[in-house]
Amino acid sequence: MKPLSPPAATAALRVLVIDESHRRGAELCAGLAMAGCQVAAVLAGAEDLARQVEVLKPDMILIGTDNPSRDTLEHLAAMNRDMPRPVVIFADEGDQDCIRDAMKAGVAAYVVDGLEPARVKPVMDVALARFEAEQALKRELVLTQKKLSERRLVEQAKGLLMKLKGLDEDEAYKLLRKLAMDRGQPIGTVAQNVLETARLLL
Repeated sequence: MKPLSPPAATAALRVLVIDESHRRGAELCAGLAMAGCQVAAVLAGAEDLARQVEVLKPDMILIGTDNPSRDTLEHLAAMNRDMPRPVVIFADEGDQDCIRDAMKAGVAAYVVDGLEPARVKPVMDVALARFEAEQALKRELVLTQKKLSERRLVEQAKGLLMKLKGLDEDEAYKLLRKLAMDRGQPIGTVAQNVLETARLLL
């Protein structure tokens, strides 16, 4: 599933609220109303988080808690791998280890003992900005890894063509590039096909 690309502002966001406390959940919903956001749903816990996110398709998740449990953080980490969303935790308590674990699980903002409806929007703004920056870094990393992998394949295919056809490096590369143009494929794909064909024949 493709990562979410959230809007630059919090207004009109669909937000999933998770809180076992009725009082705290109501404060979160009040803060969302002040920010002009839509409450997608209010859940008592994160046990069914992945399915709820897939069904409700929220733009952001707000969690109110005394202290996030290990199970909650595991559910968040699993969701962050497959369907990343900016997540904000408003906790009554929080030590450094817990905050660190929450950030590793993909939480964009962690606020301790500071749940006031008027504070919800600015915290969400910060979470959105951080989430967008992290997603951009992840996309850049994936692209860099793809380019490195393609470069390795091209180098291996060139070496094979040089050995089998007696070509020099420049001639081998030109042959790969011509095959790519003729087939309308990326040169990395052609290089991989050359290597796979050679393995079958050897």
